[in-house]
Amino acid sequence: MQIANVFYGGEERLAVYHAESWMIVPKTWHGLTMSTTDDFLLHQSTSSFSVPDLLEAAVPVKSGEWTWRPALTRPEKIFCIGLNYKQHALESGMPLPTSPVVFSKISNTLAAHEEGVPIPEASSQVDYEAELAMVIGRVTHNVSVDEALQSVWGYTIANDISARDLQTKTSQWLLGKSCDKFLPLGPVVTSADAIPDPNRLAIDLWLNGENRQHSNTRDMIFSCAEIVSYLSKVWTLKPGDVICTGTPQGVILGRPEGQRDWLKAGDVVRLRIEGLGEQLSHFV
Repeated sequence: MQIANVFYGGEERLAVYHAESWMIVPKTWHGLTMSTTDDFLLHQSTSSFSVPDLLEAAVPVKSGEWTWRPALTRPEKIFCIGLNYKQHALESGMPLPTSPVVFSKISNTLAAHEEGVPIPEASSQVDYEAELAMVIGRVTHNVSVDEALQSVWGYTIANDISARDLQTKTSQWLLGKSCDKFLPLGPVVTSADAIPDPNRLAIDLWLNGENRQHSNTRDMIFSCAEIVSYLSKVWTLKPGDVICTGTPQGVILGRPEGQRDWLKAGDVVRLRIEGLGEQLSHFV
């Protein structure tokens, strides 16, 4: 199953991909608000509604009748894991972490597939980071590694865009990670039952058609289950929370200093993760 936020009929709506077509879900259904993916994730965790019945009430739409919105629009928490791919840690000249390196982004960073991403005036060193993102589907606290993935409703594509000069100003990364629209997310959230092993997915990124990142999530130091379990011991995870799992080697920061062609207006970045489709961003 795939769900997405779209702009349709002058407002944000929940879309579901079913029977090889996109369908718009009613804004209210059996007394439940179903305007966005955030609503869907909340209600599927707390209400015993039937997905087939919901699909029966949905209306098919044609391509061109809507545009994409960020895959989630109201996550309570956006977590990111730094240096979580062995080869990326090595290219960054950093030791392999012995526990997950956790930082966060804030909601102003959310952007949609095919949306323009502004280069901030405060930075001249903007970088890309292709990442697998997990979307939590139920309230979770202190879960074991063995049971952790049962809390994940699905997976999506994230670009953890980073202003490296702002990120490295201090030991805290938030400044360089949370500029406007610095987290393109989506276009869709794919349910976990369609992704048997999130730790065995090909992940690629192209800059202006050149393949810059080419790896597999099996290079992650901490698995998806280990990350969810680790975070849940500190925070209560809730439906719609987003967890970005780190980026593989091939970022601009990892290139020799004279070859760091930082992102600029006019650049186009395309991401692909096996089983999740593609995401496109253009920089303005």
